[in-house]
Amino acid sequence: MIDREQYTPGPASGAQVRKGGDKWTLILVRELRHAPEKVWRALTDPAHLREWAPFETDGSLDTVGTVKLTWAGRRTPLETRITRADAPRMLEYDDMRWELEPLDGGTRLTLWHNIDRRFISWGAAGWHISLDTLDRLLAGHPIGRIAGADVMKFKGWQRLNAEYAKQFGLETPNSSPKAAPEA
Repeated sequence: MIDREQYTPGPASGAQVRKGGDKWTLILVRELRHAPEKVWRALTDPAHLREWAPFETDGSLDTVGTVKLTWAGRRTPLETRITRADAPRMLEYDDMRWELEPLDGGTRLTLWHNIDRRFISWGAAGWHISLDTLDRLLAGHPIGRIAGADVMKFKGWQRLNAEYAKQFGLETPNSSPKAAPEA
């Protein structure tokens, strides 16, 4: 494993927000140098998810059904309904949708995640780091999952949070991460 101290997240990019009510939709797009089938496995297999995602599951996400999903830093698993699993193109569960599009030997990965508007820049910064971690895992250079309270302490997260807040036309949230609801 590459020493995670060598990892520094790049600038805030590839994100947009659709605003509406209390829940806003965060849209993140990444171009990965890995085939859609390989990316699909990383999005659906519990062992892969433990290496990069900000949550763990008790089962695979590759078929329609129900799993228990536990967000990093939370003790209580959530019953999570997988409503669409079209390998290796589309995955939907709860308030998230992943779309995989073949792209010149790689994959354009798009995430739509509905997030409480008060925490949208936090979500963007956290997913930015998680997607960097995913890319390194797929390339055979894992740095280990950086999620939950750990991501907020990680070098670069505060900068990303501020950059995304500015990009979305928001003030940088100053309240404690513990203010985020457990849901």
